[in-house]
Amino acid sequence: MRRLCLALLATLALAAPLRAQEAAAPAIRDVIQGQIDAFLADDVERAFSYASPGIQGVFRTPENFGRMVRQGYPMVWRPDELRFLELEERGGALHQRVLIEDAEGARHLLDYRMEPDGAGGWVIDGVRILEAPEVAA
Repeated sequence: MRRLCLALLATLALAAPLRAQEAAAPAIRDVIQGQIDAFLADDVERAFSYASPGIQGVFRTPENFGRMVRQGYPMVWRPDELRFLELEERGGALHQRVLIEDAEGARHLLDYRMEPDGAGGWVIDGVRILEAPEVAA
């Protein structure tokens, strides 16, 4: 009986973070989509508002941030298509993987590190370009 209780407690302890992660997924996707929509509208001020305070501190102005994205992440600046993949917890943070196809048809796999904004929402705390797997068209 003791083993059964311990197994049940362990299962519940593991399930709670998964439920929290699943609950956060729509809001996280909305933040990423909102930033991409802002880039598509050339609204760098709105796009900058989706960045974490740490990212905002590094770039200091929406214009600096927009220039960095245009030069370093052109697939984010002008995506043709995007697909949200897995959301996972790593190192105490939530990471959303996104597959983006650019205007030339090249596919890019990105890892968005998300951070709570302190008001029940989320902000983007960094984006890494990962090696995209070969995906059949």
